Amino acid sequence: MSAEQKKKMFILMINMFIAIGSFGIIIPILPAYLESINQGGTAAGLMIAIFAGAQLIFSPIAGKWADEYGRRKMIIYGLIGLTLSMFVFYAVDSIWWLYASRVIGGIGAALLVPAIFAYVADITSMDQRAKGNSFVSAAMSLGIVVGPGIGGFLADFGLKMPFLISAIVSLAAVIFSIVVLKESETKDVSAMAMPQDTESMAKKMVRSVRMPYFVPLVITLVMSFGLMAYESVLGLFVDNQFNATPQQIALMITSTGIISVIVQLFVVDRVVRRYGEGMVLNIFLAIAALGFFLSLFASSYVLFFGVTLLIFLATSILRPVLNTLISKMAGDEQGFAMGMNNAYMSIGNILGPTLAGMLYDVQIVYPFVLGLAFLVVTLVMTIVWQKRTLKQNMYIKPERV
Repeated sequence: MSAEQKKKMFILMINMFIAIGSFGIIIPILPAYLESINQGGTAAGLMIAIFAGAQLIFSPIAGKWADEYGRRKMIIYGLIGLTLSMFVFYAVDSIWWLYASRVIGGIGAALLVPAIFAYVADITSMDQRAKGNSFVSAAMSLGIVVGPGIGGFLADFGLKMPFLISAIVSLAAVIFSIVVLKESETKDVSAMAMPQDTESMAKKMVRSVRMPYFVPLVITLVMSFGLMAYESVLGLFVDNQFNATPQQIALMITSTGIISVIVQLFVVDRVVRRYGEGMVLNIFLAIAALGFFLSLFASSYVLFFGVTLLIFLATSILRPVLNTLISKMAGDEQGFAMGMNNAYMSIGNILGPTLAGMLYDVQIVYPFVLGLAFLVVTLVMTIVWQKRTLKQNMYIKPERV
């Protein structure tokens, strides 16, 4: 990449890091905080589901806005939404206002995430796309690492303190982006976006089914479903089974996240170039399924820690590979494709924690069983899809350099 590309990529990574970190910061302290305001597991699940629901509704719209009005505006507006969400979360204790803050945050994420990945597509060549997406995904993983770690540390100074720090840092990111971030392209993209302005979200979802990247979108949904189902009950499970503290929960997420960052920065691009997106998808869907299977038999905190590492490792590789595959198959409709990618991810983020919370109340291992079943079905579907398209579809073949 050129120096200008690296500069822009660095700014995008900072924004993605702050966006994910501001959400991840609440993970280790959310159970204790909700208990302090007389709320429990239902509220914890809704916190995640409401955020993802708002993200789902606005993602297709935001993707087209990114095409019409430019990536820069959507990134800045998204950061503003996330900042406002965290300030509301800090300022109130009413559960309904907390839910409202998650709606605001979900809208902000919907504006931000597809715009960032569309920006990456604008500034990279096809050969650089996997590397660019890996860098942004690494920033996401780093947010997952640092967010919970900061949350666990700052909780010693009060349960509200992490929310205040997150809001202040997010506000700094808004100012930083306004001053530093430039638009990714000079061409007028409004002409491409205008014909689809009147489409409803339902029509966009129907249109996505006819797209060549529909199966990767479904894989994105399932991966998000499994990961969010796993994460939503992770703290409850290790607390119930192994008497884990909030600090131990934060340590688990932080450690696995560090491994994810390393893999995305130094492994993903090399693996994709050597084996191609198709083979990588098959291998790491299988590894993720293995992780869910092993979680059913983990008998100690250390063993469960290892299983969690395996699952996060697989998903940290799958995420940039899926983004790259969808981007390559999207052609000129990068904003729409990334918006739908975010929408399908949001569906998984809604269904995962909702169903996991319900199943957890029935039997604490059922969320892992459900995730395992979904991953196995998806792996079979992916293999069948590849067999049908591999010969004529160059997108899933390795790119040689």
